[in-house]
Amino acid sequence: MLLLVDNGSVFTGNIAEFLALKKIKFQLVPFDRLYEDDFAKFNSFILSGRRTNNQHMNAINSKLINHSIYEKKPLLGICYGAEILALTVGGTIRKMNAVQKGPGTIKTIRENPLCSGMINVYQSHSYEISQLGKHLVHLGESANCRYELIQYKDSEIFGTQFHPEMTDDGLKIIENFASLISFNTK
Repeated sequence: MLLLVDNGSVFTGNIAEFLALKKIKFQLVPFDRLYEDDFAKFNSFILSGRRTNNQHMNAINSKLINHSIYEKKPLLGICYGAEILALTVGGTIRKMNAVQKGPGTIKTIRENPLCSGMINVYQSHSYEISQLGKHLVHLGESANCRYELIQYKDSEIFGTQFHPEMTDDGLKIIENFASLISFNTK
């Protein structure tokens, strides 16, 4: 079963609706009701975006990312989820000069199982990943943000700086991510 962690994004409901529409078995749990003991119950994870910064949110999401890495479980970090992925594995983030809000186009620069070519996405963030660290791979970029799509080594752990739940191309990314779950043996 997939765990959808609600970090307070106004778009988390869109992810849940899409997963339900695609008949993907999942459980939606707010970050403040999630405990480390719960992690083993799930075979994959989606981390939503957020509205506000919260130390407890950061700690629980980092622990979940480490669990995913060590247990080799698929994970998709969306917006904040990608940022906390980068921070957890040695990357950095920075505040952008201008808030990114609205439609955008991402160009994939490396083959990956989630998407290819040019994709239409929705941006809603004021921070961005500024350095990947040595374990993250750069998969896609836009005119305004270099690290739009990232992957942890050659694993099934990904991050999107954009909100895939808000466009058809982005929903295809979530669907492609969910298709990885059935091949995972955990």
